[in-house]
Amino acid sequence: MNDSFQKYYRAMQLELKLQAKAKSTVDNYLRALRRVNDLIASPLDQLKEEELKLYFSELVDTYSWSTVKMDRCALSFFYQYVLKREWKWLEIVRIPRVKSLPDILSQDETLLILSHLEKARYRTCLTAIYSMGLRISEGVRIQTGDICKDRMRLHVRNSKGYKDRLVPLPQVTYQMLRDYWVMHRNPLLLFPRYAGKSRSNSKTTLHMDKGGVQSAFKAALADSGLAKQVSVHSLRHSYATH
Repeated sequence: MNDSFQKYYRAMQLELKLQAKAKSTVDNYLRALRRVNDLIASPLDQLKEEELKLYFSELVDTYSWSTVKMDRCALSFFYQYVLKREWKWLEIVRIPRVKSLPDILSQDETLLILSHLEKARYRTCLTAIYSMGLRISEGVRIQTGDICKDRMRLHVRNSKGYKDRLVPLPQVTYQMLRDYWVMHRNPLLLFPRYAGKSRSNSKTTLHMDKGGVQSAFKAALADSGLAKQVSVHSLRHSYATH
């Protein structure tokens, strides 16, 4: 990274923090800025329309529309908050409106996938996600203090839009969470990051990685033999229909 880019990169990090952007947005916007810097010769404060057209043309050929949209939003944010200029190329690439319904799993299909999860940490986490309609980020971050035993509720903290909510906690899920917690007894986390067989998980303050949960779900889906285009997030959609 040259000095000019490093200056703007740090400024972008600061503005994203001050604007209280979610971690996923911060990561995506910074990744987009690095990509622009790698593929366009001009400095970030001197981007030309023709360069941007070629950039987005290559992006459309290589990436999904969601990535194209993310890069456009990242550049718009960069111009508005870092360069203090108007982003005049908002229509330089038009994002198509694609309305597609996600594949929904039946209850039997969901239970079939969960039955193919061999490791207790993934089986318990994905069961919690399904039975309470959680996002994957919410599932891996569950803390011991989030469980309201008397009311059988789970307190979901700092969810999308930085909002909290209470969701019903099924008795079966509560018992499953408790049985798994007994295996590591971490005072803070329900799903501490796995430290390996030779190391203790009881003291870490890092929660389980989302990537591991996603990989475990993908493997269980393949083992189940179901020919559906589904992901961990599909469990949340399925919860709403069961």
